[in-house]
Amino acid sequence: MRIRPVGPLIVVLAIACGGGTPDPAPDTTTTVTAVTDTAIPDSDLGASIRRGRAILLATRDSLPSHVGNDLRCTSCHLNEGRQPNAMPWTAVYAQFPQYRSRGAQVIRLEDRINDCFERSLNGTALSFDDSAMRDIVAYMAFLARGVPVGATVPGQGVPRLDALEGDTVAGAAVYAVQCARCHGESGEGTTIAPPTWGPRSFNIGAGMSRIRTAAGFIKANMPFDTPGTLSDKDAQDVSAYVTSRSRPDFARKHEDWPRGDAPPDVAYPTRAAGGSAAPTH
Repeated sequence: MRIRPVGPLIVVLAIACGGGTPDPAPDTTTTVTAVTDTAIPDSDLGASIRRGRAILLATRDSLPSHVGNDLRCTSCHLNEGRQPNAMPWTAVYAQFPQYRSRGAQVIRLEDRINDCFERSLNGTALSFDDSAMRDIVAYMAFLARGVPVGATVPGQGVPRLDALEGDTVAGAAVYAVQCARCHGESGEGTTIAPPTWGPRSFNIGAGMSRIRTAAGFIKANMPFDTPGTLSDKDAQDVSAYVTSRSRPDFARKHEDWPRGDAPPDVAYPTRAAGGSAAPTH
C-alpha cells in the first residue's frame, strides 16, 4: 500500500476520519465538472483557498500543535482530496450539516474536520474561528463548486466490499509482499508513505481502524503504483491484519454510537453496547 507523498515526494472527510453514518438520503447522485486550480480567484478568498490546500497537504508542518502522528489529511484523501473512491472532498461542503450516528447528533463540517484531527491525526481540535479552519473550509467549498446541496458524486467515500472474514495470517503475507516496501515492515512508515500502525499512526477511533472501511480503501487505491489489483479477499485480509495491530487509543471511544447502533466492525466496546462491541478480526 503506497500513499502519495506531498511535494517532491509523489504521495474520510468521509468514513476514514472516524465512523458514523449519515441519515439515509434519496438518490441524488450528480456528475459535476471537476474544478481546476485556474478557477481559484485572485483575491483574498483565493488566498484562503490556497492556504487551506497547503494545510491539508502538509498538516503536521502547518499545525504541529494539533497533529499527534506522522499522517497528513492527504494520506487518506488522495490527490488533494479529489480522487474518487479515496474519500474525496469534492462534494463534502454540500453535505453539511448532517446527522451522524456515531455521535447521535447533527454536526457541521467543522465538527467533521475536527473528528479527523482528533482521530485520524491523533491530535487536538481546532477552534471554529481559527484561521486555519476557515482556510480548510474555503478549500473544501472550492472543490464542491457546482455540487447541489445534499447531492453525492460518483466515487464518494470508499467502495463497500461484500462482507468477508478477514484472515490476519494471510493478511500478513499480503502486507509483506504488497505494502511493506512503502509502509515499512513493522508498519512504521517511510519517507514515501505513512505509518499503518504503531504510535505514529491513526488512533483506534479513526474510521480507518475499521476493517471494512480500510478494506474498501485498500481495494480501490493500493498498492499505490498498481491500484485495484488486489482481490477483495486480499484487501480484506490485509485490512484485518493492519487493523489488528497496536495503535494509539482514543479516550472518548466509549461515548461513540450512544444509541447502540455501532457498525459490526468497530474495534472497541462502547458504553451503549454494554461493553460488548468487539473487533471482527
